[in-house]
Amino acid sequence: MRLQNCKKNYTKETHRTKSPEETLEIVSPVARSCGITRVADITGLDRLNIPVFSCIRPGAADGAISVYNGKGATPTAARVSAIMEGIERYSAEINERELITGRFSELGEAEAVNPSDLILPNGVDPDTKIPWHRGFDIVNEEEVYVPAHAVFHPVPHGTARFFRTSTNGIASGNTVEEATFHGLCEVVERDAWSLVEASGYAGPVIENIGNDQLNSMIDAFSENEVELILRDITSDNGIPTVAAVADDVRLKDPSLLCIGMGTHVSPVIAAMRAITEVAQSRATQIHGAREDTTEADFRKQIGYERTKRLNKKWFDKADSKDFSEFDEFVSDDFLKDINYVSEKLQKSGLDRIIVNDLTMPDVSVPVVRVTVPGLETFAMDNERAGERCRSARRNRVLRAKSEKR
Repeated sequence: MRLQNCKKNYTKETHRTKSPEETLEIVSPVARSCGITRVADITGLDRLNIPVFSCIRPGAADGAISVYNGKGATPTAARVSAIMEGIERYSAEINERELITGRFSELGEAEAVNPSDLILPNGVDPDTKIPWHRGFDIVNEEEVYVPAHAVFHPVPHGTARFFRTSTNGIASGNTVEEATFHGLCEVVERDAWSLVEASGYAGPVIENIGNDQLNSMIDAFSENEVELILRDITSDNGIPTVAAVADDVRLKDPSLLCIGMGTHVSPVIAAMRAITEVAQSRATQIHGAREDTTEADFRKQIGYERTKRLNKKWFDKADSKDFSEFDEFVSDDFLKDINYVSEKLQKSGLDRIIVNDLTMPDVSVPVVRVTVPGLETFAMDNERAGERCRSARRNRVLRAKSEKR
């Protein structure tokens, strides 16, 4: 599955090959094929009035009613985002995929990704007999098998325990290249977030944002007594990654201490994705549709002030940087963006980017799973911490010692 040049035809609040309106015309008719029965506008549940939509899918892989959320700078973009999320989740189910079952030692480095490079929980044998799915390494231009646990979500419980599955790196788009770029950005984002959690340092606060659209969104928070902090959590690869942290100082509700994140070659779009994601998190908390309600209940039990203290790294304003200091890569083609990110990752010692095509024939909306062996997922799965997290922890200790001197 070699990627091709893929021109961007829409570059306003995001980069796509088609506008949100054009994409909506394509995905709306196929949503029902994925089991989506309803798309709801939940923007009005929150006083911010930043567009957030939910789509409902009864009878998903686990048999329960699933709710998938989407956000955007406009209502159409948010509606498309929610539908695309539902399509991604449908396409990521294992269903009747072509798999092989075996041990890594039987396949070997030439045929398969070494499971150890995917950062396994302690005690898990990397040579466990597991299912594998064939993907394509776009760096080395070769086919390679990837553990099904790193490709699909969920993987049936009858399969040997390996690691918890997730949606990290699953993305859809109008083209495979568009989907691959956004999946790649997501795994970079989750790695950066993991390094924050491992190091205890959430990066500098971003100041002097000279972009009218971003400032308008930020004003929507301040005008409604929600403090919004933007932080630069870009990792060693230099790909712009922004965290948005919201504190509802009017309600002082611990469940509304929300975080959103975004990664993109454009720092403006990275920041916009972080802001709209934090707005989505607020709306879905209010809506009660979040899957992690256990955490919300825990926060309510310990209270607002203690929740902030436990998460103080996100609210610390000791360090700052100017928005103009971000690196930016400008291109008119998704393949150029992918190659740029690939080069950045390779300079950081990451030499594989694997794309598994999850596109379902009954949907025909491109969906992929992007895997970069060596990138961290600790923020989503604290059983898995690799060398990058360990290095971040060591740096945290060194920084603490330096501050004491």
